[in-house]
Amino acid sequence: METVAPAVDLVLGASACCLACVFTNPLEVVKTRMQLQGELQAPGTYHRPYRGLVASTVAVARADGWWGLQKGLAAGLLYQGLMNSVRFYCYGLAGQAGLTQRPGGTVVAGAVAGALGAFVASPAYLVKTQLQAQTVAAMAVGHQHHHQSILGALETIWRQQGLAGLWRGVGGAVPRVMVGSAAQLATFTSAKAWVQDQQWLPEDSWLVALTGGMISSVAVAAVMTPFDVTSTRLYNQPVDGAGRCHLPLCFPAGETEAE
Repeated sequence: METVAPAVDLVLGASACCLACVFTNPLEVVKTRMQLQGELQAPGTYHRPYRGLVASTVAVARADGWWGLQKGLAAGLLYQGLMNSVRFYCYGLAGQAGLTQRPGGTVVAGAVAGALGAFVASPAYLVKTQLQAQTVAAMAVGHQHHHQSILGALETIWRQQGLAGLWRGVGGAVPRVMVGSAAQLATFTSAKAWVQDQQWLPEDSWLVALTGGMISSVAVAAVMTPFDVTSTRLYNQPVDGAGRCHLPLCFPAGETEAE
């Protein structure tokens, strides 16, 4: 089988993911707000402005305009470019070294490559999450950071929390991408091969890869979602200069930060 150089994997992988980001970013906006809704509150005790995919999409468009569905797009593109450049490059190196041919090698290489990518790109995802959570007061869920741009957000976080603040929440992001990357890279090849075996499509058609990717994405979504909710909330919560959450909901009733 012809191998692809890691550098080519880097360029093609990052480019493809950035292109996909343009189309999936509206779903990211809706997902972010649904995951922040009811944060650490008992069911039935909070306002639910977002209910279901279609209704939530309409709600975002009404509150922020149709362009509101592309909030955080630039930060999302930056994240996808950084994360997938590192992820595909490292995975390509593992394949070149023959590690992916060993039993379990695909899963391990995918997880490690994903972890490295998530760490490098974490500041971009931090800003993306906070920008996508921002909306009018009547539709707000989670903390509102009031950033005006990517650079403005990075500058504010740097000034208030220092360098470490830019990587706040990375502890939730690394396992999120590890399990997602491992699931994607481990299932895509087998899913694509299964589609080819069914002979539904011409063997050399791009639809084979597309169908295999869609099947693989089911596994990715299933394993990533719990980590995704945790990661979103860690990235969006407000903190003080020492990186400690300062919302009342961060502490159980009767407890204080000092305790």
